[in-house]
Amino acid sequence: MKKSIYVFLLMVLFGVCLFAQQADQKKYESLWEGKLKISSMSLRLVLKIFKNNDGSTGAVLNSPDQTKQDFPVSFISLTNDSLKFESKMLTASYAGKINRDSMISVGKFTQRGASYNLALKKVEKLSEVARPQTPQKPYPYNEEEVTFENKDAGITLAGTLTLPKTVGPFTAVILVTGSGPQDRDDTIFNHKPFLVIADYLTRRGVAVLRYDDRGVGGSKGNYASATTADFTTDALAAAEYLRSRKDIDPNKIGIAGHSEGGAIAEMAAANSDNVKFIITIAGPGTTGEEILLTQTKLITKSEGANDEAVEKAYNINKMIYNIVAGEPDSAKAAEKIGAILTDLFNKSTDEEKKQMGGDPAAFVNATVKQVTNPWFRFFVRYDPQKYLENIHVPVLALNGERDLQVYYKDNLAGIEKGLKAAANSNFKCIAIPGLNHLFQTVKTGKISEYGELEETFSPEALKVIGDWIVNTIK
Repeated sequence: MKKSIYVFLLMVLFGVCLFAQQADQKKYESLWEGKLKISSMSLRLVLKIFKNNDGSTGAVLNSPDQTKQDFPVSFISLTNDSLKFESKMLTASYAGKINRDSMISVGKFTQRGASYNLALKKVEKLSEVARPQTPQKPYPYNEEEVTFENKDAGITLAGTLTLPKTVGPFTAVILVTGSGPQDRDDTIFNHKPFLVIADYLTRRGVAVLRYDDRGVGGSKGNYASATTADFTTDALAAAEYLRSRKDIDPNKIGIAGHSEGGAIAEMAAANSDNVKFIITIAGPGTTGEEILLTQTKLITKSEGANDEAVEKAYNINKMIYNIVAGEPDSAKAAEKIGAILTDLFNKSTDEEKKQMGGDPAAFVNATVKQVTNPWFRFFVRYDPQKYLENIHVPVLALNGERDLQVYYKDNLAGIEKGLKAAANSNFKCIAIPGLNHLFQTVKTGKISEYGELEETFSPEALKVIGDWIVNTIK
């Protein structure tokens, strides 16, 4: 069978685990590492086992390709021939049998009703992935750990400010991450794109502030209950903080946002005079619903689905998103979406049901929860034209032509349309050939390449951004 049309309904492994804190540094008694295959994606999974102060066994779980954070394991059992654990925070569990000769545990990893084969091997040292673009200290510029307050939200955010060693005041860029709880480096698959961008721009004389999303790393607040509008207030708080510094030129503070961060940049520039320019990196030019529907087609097709399967996935998602966008009552929306998903499950083949986790209630409940949360409902309804038509500062809009998540033609055309309606003549919309959603130079363009590619962020795209800032913001 071709790749399932239900890929679009699978949640990223740690996608809803928003509040995990870094575990205290411990001496680990054993390390277990394996690769979890979810559709075409392969994600490393690491189990770290240690002894608690009372002598009992403890453990943390990590998916290093997705996050640096360790997630607590609520139950762990390791015997001569079996390995079992559970993480209530992740709604996940594992049970495997150990081959004593190879020290490999072969078993099943289960999360929110979906079950996957997983082999975990006991290792002395965790594997490392080459990321040659990651900057190494010492840096030829100054680096400062900073905190700033979002007074309206009553939270403090933490980040890193990099400053040239020359005399200021400097042009400054605030980097804003895309969807999902991200750290200040926008870490994904061991790539650190924001660290790479900050390093490049600061070497070119531009100050850069990057910060942890609310509820992540050193930043306070609740990520799960926030929407794109809330994250916009965080970015504006960052701008306000930079305005308070004598080494930053208050008339040259801009926001560069990736993906959802592009929407945040748009909203911030439309609503505040403190934002003097914006850069959208795979940012939206069409509604959230349109972005997601096009994404469904592009991704399912790239996974090998035939035209009929692609259209079926598109139509199912369209029904769901229409309810998300149009039904104001969350309970009624959940009921209507649940009925669609139940019908979908019941009419599926045994193989398709297996790919959906095998448990209809778990599949329906997990998916309904995902698509009716406040962030998703806001994003589906998001219309960038409302903001683009009110942006009068310089804008650079970039998209990769091989982006399967934010299709470059539709979104760059939408951004251009909105800015022209604003009578804004100081903007550039650029499609860069050969780049994916993360602005990596691709081989196939598939989502599964994100972690496989060594390149973190295209040098060509870095130069485009740097040249535009230096030449435009004067």
